[in-house]
Amino acid sequence: MPGENLSRDEARERAALLSVDGYEVSLDLRSAVGDAGGEPRTFRSVTTIRFRCNEPGASSFADLVAPGVTSVSLNGRDLDPGEVFDGSRILLEDLAAENELVVDAQCAYSRTGEGLHRFVDPEDGEVYLYTQYEPADARRVFANFEQPDLKAPYRFEVRAPRGWTVWSNGAGELADGVWRFAETKPISTYITCVVAGPYHYVTDSYTRTFEDGTELEIPLGAMCRKGLAPHFDADDVFLVTKQGLDFFHDHFDYPYPFGKYDQAFVPEYNLGAMENPGLVTFREEYIFRGKVTQASYEARANVILHEMAHMWFGDLVTMEWWDDLWLKESFADFMGTFANVGATRFKDAWTTFANRRKAWAYRADQLPSTHPITADIRDLEDAKLNFDGITYAKGASVLKQLVAYVGQDAFLEGSRRYFKRNAYGNTRLGDLLSVLAETSGRDMTAWAASWLQTAGVNTLTPQVLLDTEGGRIAELAILQEAPESHPELRPHRIAVGLYRRTPGGALERYARVETDVHEPRTVVAELAGIEAPELVLVNDDDLTYCKVRFDETSLMTLRTHLGALTDPLARALCWSALWNLTRDALLPARDFIGLVLRFAGRESDIGVLQMLHAWANAALTHYAAPDWRETGGELLAEGALRELRQAEPGSEHQLAWARFFASVASAEPDLKLLTDLLDGTVEIEGLEVDQELRWAFLEPLAAHGAADESVLAAELVRDDTASGKRHQVRCLAARPSAPVKAQAWAQVVESDALSNALVEATISGFQQPSQRELTAPYAQLYFAAVERVWRERSIQIGMDVVRGLFPAYQDRPETLEATDAWLEAHRDAAPALRRLVLEARDDLARALRAQECDAAAGR
Repeated sequence: MPGENLSRDEARERAALLSVDGYEVSLDLRSAVGDAGGEPRTFRSVTTIRFRCNEPGASSFADLVAPGVTSVSLNGRDLDPGEVFDGSRILLEDLAAENELVVDAQCAYSRTGEGLHRFVDPEDGEVYLYTQYEPADARRVFANFEQPDLKAPYRFEVRAPRGWTVWSNGAGELADGVWRFAETKPISTYITCVVAGPYHYVTDSYTRTFEDGTELEIPLGAMCRKGLAPHFDADDVFLVTKQGLDFFHDHFDYPYPFGKYDQAFVPEYNLGAMENPGLVTFREEYIFRGKVTQASYEARANVILHEMAHMWFGDLVTMEWWDDLWLKESFADFMGTFANVGATRFKDAWTTFANRRKAWAYRADQLPSTHPITADIRDLEDAKLNFDGITYAKGASVLKQLVAYVGQDAFLEGSRRYFKRNAYGNTRLGDLLSVLAETSGRDMTAWAASWLQTAGVNTLTPQVLLDTEGGRIAELAILQEAPESHPELRPHRIAVGLYRRTPGGALERYARVETDVHEPRTVVAELAGIEAPELVLVNDDDLTYCKVRFDETSLMTLRTHLGALTDPLARALCWSALWNLTRDALLPARDFIGLVLRFAGRESDIGVLQMLHAWANAALTHYAAPDWRETGGELLAEGALRELRQAEPGSEHQLAWARFFASVASAEPDLKLLTDLLDGTVEIEGLEVDQELRWAFLEPLAAHGAADESVLAAELVRDDTASGKRHQVRCLAARPSAPVKAQAWAQVVESDALSNALVEATISGFQQPSQRELTAPYAQLYFAAVERVWRERSIQIGMDVVRGLFPAYQDRPETLEATDAWLEAHRDAAPALRRLVLEARDDLARALRAQECDAAAGR
């Protein structure tokens, strides 16, 4: 029988054969604490599944990934586990019309964030558990039919250590030492959930009265580790939660269907969050231990609302198979920002979306692994890799374009009909398109073919012809291009904005026209005769998904007056376009860095500023010519320090510049300043060097040899917490020493002792742009080890290693050749592994092209 990697064909065959009436799952988690006696720690899992078979006498299988199975019973008949269980599947033969399967198994606790994750808090020794399943890790906790279209109601019961609290999707009660939970609505396996441990738990409630007088009351809860309780701002979490519930009830016309609404902030979490109905899980880094900017609070609110949107898009109505993953993720990504703007204090969230989320999409859509939004997902490994910038951010961008295309009212009415028709069911693309066609009166087939079923990103460029006097527009046209690999031209609903400087020097819009772009060249007739602009912004207001280019006059204006643009969204769009030019080797990296140094200090939007810092760092690290990197680093450090000293004391801009200064500091005076700030011998007015900022200063000090093991050990004593341990591990691996690098490599590649969070921290510390020569020998070791690592480790750890240890800092043609040689010699490697290596190769090739562009600018 095939192994863990369930295929789409197998899932379809099983869904055609079986339907599931219900699960009863009993977990004994008392083994989570105490001495394991040196043996691998396991827990007992007993599952009863009631299901029907359309073809009595047929055979199928249940899914279970477990170290051992004690017993299997099918319709009262005991089966030999040694004969029917192969480590990932349980063979089920001679099925009846109605069946009952009982599986008693010993399942493993996880250290990788997949399945039932077990975390021991180094601060107080407490143990915390939580589950994470998507796309298919519920089978690591209980026997099931692990595919999204075999929905069923669940009843969970859990035995836990004394003093613990346990949560699941339904409301729970403790009686006779057992936690028993209310039966769920029909849901998919991957969104069932259990959280258990001595969590700090805060409660609230939400009440909604509908037009017919009925009242909906939703118990609210929020939890975190006890060690994070002093930092837990649950009031703000509840505020955004209530605002979101109001917003979605206003717009969806379908009451929240899953009873309570708990939100658990859990340790060592691989994702941002997971939409388990009634029990949403988040990475605990959304609880801020130190001062952060408003961009961090906005991001958390966006994630809260993203997961809440899933209660309807994804949980109530679920895709049939992972091909249509976008049916939930694109909608949730769009709705997260839509609700953030419409319901919370973060009214500029579309600016963040344009600047940050779409950058993720543009990168993903130009990789060789790009795919249509409705992807071809052959199996679970494909599914795991498709939680990417296309499925999320491009999909959300396309939905924003759809709203512009059909109108917001038609879009929301289509959503309402979609929920009501498909509640507790599974859908495909056609189910959504049919309701949108109804509500908009438009034929959605051509739109879907262009936007959802083809890959690639179009480029839109303005072409401006002036009259003979040069004072007015004779003709303004939009040129649409597509890459050779994906030549599709698409229908774009765009706004074209014309900008010029006022007498006071502000660069402001004085004309705006919306138009439809379909062809390679589209004339915007409405703009003829208007006074000539200094800047033409195609896709003003960010209505469509495209790369924006500039005409020569507009680019010249931005080089000298970008900071004078008064509209925050317009500025963000211009910065995004300039970054795409840099990535595409059309703008030298040193020019982009120069723009950041000249204008970033005037950026009012803190999220945009922090994105500019990240881009400037990437430009220096990957896209600048090697012989200019040292100069560029000095310029960035000098500029960052200047802005840090000039920033308003105590402001979030001051904090952002402090973090950026630390990230680019390398010269001895800059490192000494960081040391003095840590010691308190030097102060910058208003800058509070809290614990998180201390670690941000220590990493560059460690990477440049200015903070040794004893300094880092002393800092861990000061911050002896789970967060402190992760920071220390990263800093230890960052030290510029061959034995340090060898140890870090061995801990990640040759051993599976580290948890997922410490693997991530070790890789992050190992890879330092200032240590290219030191890590050069590991390029060859990477290619020798990567296939074995993929085969032996979990897919999450495999992804972390393959992506994180690729020799990206060995940015030479020889590394590109070595990558090509590996791909040629490993044509039969797992497709998901090849995809990851291909993506890393593409990033490296892009970096080399950009470096050539930058070098040419320096000649």
